[in-house]
Amino acid sequence: MVNTTYKMGDLKADIQRMYQKAGVTGQQILFILTDGQIAKEQFLVYINDLLSSGWITDLYPVDELDGHLGKLRSEAKGAGIEDSPAALFEYFKDKARKNYHIALCFSPVGDSFRIRARMFPGLINCTSIDWFFAWPEDALIDVATRFLKEIELPSEEMQNSLAKHMSYVHLSIDDANERFK
Repeated sequence: MVNTTYKMGDLKADIQRMYQKAGVTGQQILFILTDGQIAKEQFLVYINDLLSSGWITDLYPVDELDGHLGKLRSEAKGAGIEDSPAALFEYFKDKARKNYHIALCFSPVGDSFRIRARMFPGLINCTSIDWFFAWPEDALIDVATRFLKEIELPSEEMQNSLAKHMSYVHLSIDDANERFK
């Protein structure tokens, strides 16, 4: 169930706390987000930015960010990093990237995921997809058929044969992956 009292400001504050722990103290963080927890599509703006660049513009007020960078100054010097605001900021972001991980638990069923993937390309381009369960053959054939309907083919029989072949190829890759594993 989606919590409708959880707003953008709450999400931003949680991300700030996690980023501070990962970037300043070096604590390992795993942020798990399910599609059911997305109360507003705007949440995905922040998630897309984190996935795409590792940073959210204006995540912190300037004075708060300066405080975090100040806490890292001696550690960064010890690592041979130049003592400049830009270099400290990059050190902070790099340290956070190493320690802050995001696990998105989204269902591929329905239009919601497809629409979100188009609006927020980081969800696809900047993630590794792990299908927990193999797709059943009939589902693969249905998806292939839907896309093949957009292509002009000589006959419906050819369309059905191609859809079955596409399903076969997908399933044979799963089998090959299991043998390789």
